[in-house]
Amino acid sequence: MTLNRRAFLGTAAAAAGTLAAPAVLANGQKKGRVVVIGGGAGGATAARYLAKDSKGALDVTLVEPSRDYYTCFFSNLVIGGVKELASIRHSYGTLAAAYGVNVIHDWAIEVDRANKTVSLAGGSKLAYDKLVIAPGIDFVDGAVEGWSVAAQNKMPHAYKAGSQTELLRAQILAMPEGGTFAMVAPPNPYRCPPGPYERISMVAHLLKQVNPSAKILVADPKPKFSKMALFQEGWNTHYEGMVDWVGPDFGGDKVSVNPDSMTLTIDGEENKVDVCNVIPAMKAGRIAEIAGVTEGNWAPVNAKDMSSKIDGDVHILGDAAAQGDMPKSGFAANSQAKVAAMAIRGALTGSKVFPAKFSNTCWSLIDTDDGVKVGATYKATDEKIAKVDGFISKTGESSAVRAQNFKESEGWYAGITKDMFG
Repeated sequence: MTLNRRAFLGTAAAAAGTLAAPAVLANGQKKGRVVVIGGGAGGATAARYLAKDSKGALDVTLVEPSRDYYTCFFSNLVIGGVKELASIRHSYGTLAAAYGVNVIHDWAIEVDRANKTVSLAGGSKLAYDKLVIAPGIDFVDGAVEGWSVAAQNKMPHAYKAGSQTELLRAQILAMPEGGTFAMVAPPNPYRCPPGPYERISMVAHLLKQVNPSAKILVADPKPKFSKMALFQEGWNTHYEGMVDWVGPDFGGDKVSVNPDSMTLTIDGEENKVDVCNVIPAMKAGRIAEIAGVTEGNWAPVNAKDMSSKIDGDVHILGDAAAQGDMPKSGFAANSQAKVAAMAIRGALTGSKVFPAKFSNTCWSLIDTDDGVKVGATYKATDEKIAKVDGFISKTGESSAVRAQNFKESEGWYAGITKDMFG
């Protein structure tokens, strides 16, 4: 299905063809064609800024298979019952109706970089002058022994929000009294570094209300994790005795699971569990690999404009990019999208391009009105996106500060989603 301005407003639109003729501006010049693959924090932001700031000088097409987008950020709050699933659901209608983005709900299955085309599962081909790839993450096959994507209904990952979020919450609510929730945490690097630990907090928040004698077991291959002191302080304060975190010193890096018997084995010791949230090692979304712009699991980029180090006419955003010091997060993807959009617009329309600047903040909720945050600013160097300075919440902060952090995060959520979708 294709949404463009006319189609969205209910008037007739030309049927999508194969390699349609380039649009032409009033002065006779051909419009630059930009195809954006992926409609998340990076892709949606890039499409909106390219269309908005070019004022019709660019033909912008967004390819995204889902009609509704569920943000991974704040999805843990849905699991914990702090937010409703509907509150993290967004659509692409405004991008089409208000900004003239051609929104195509289909899968991109091939990128021909030599001929500058993108093939879609529905049979169409899209020509481009510049391509933006923002596909998020996929999982590394065999990363957790005994688990595969085929087992995601028995042992959800819930690291792509939506139905998996609902499923994991339902499983937690169905746990027997005094049951065990287990998590297999991912190795670095991965999407949203504090995400697994905010999730533990929100699971504990929910269990404290509905199943207070339940236990949480975390097998972690990392010796330390983002906001570790803050989370552990919060777990001891709000959920004393509920969370058992097992790091690599005690076998957290030697795990296997059996979805049929619902067991988690840590360093040879088998544990019967009632819910098992497996978050495997991650890699760039599959289309980045298909396009031939990855090295290893991620896609290397030039920090100044997020262009691929393999192909300068391809820009990779967000989780899929090997982005230096910057973490993989929605805030980061949104920040990178604006840098890339400005560079692409400059290349295709001659508009002024300013030096790249990046920023990121990650908020996490530990319990009701107990919010913490970490963030930094970054600059582009020849080597990478490099950290300039940063900040992090402190242990022992007042309840007023923590409550303000959560309020701030809610304001940020409203702002970033508007920045993405209009």
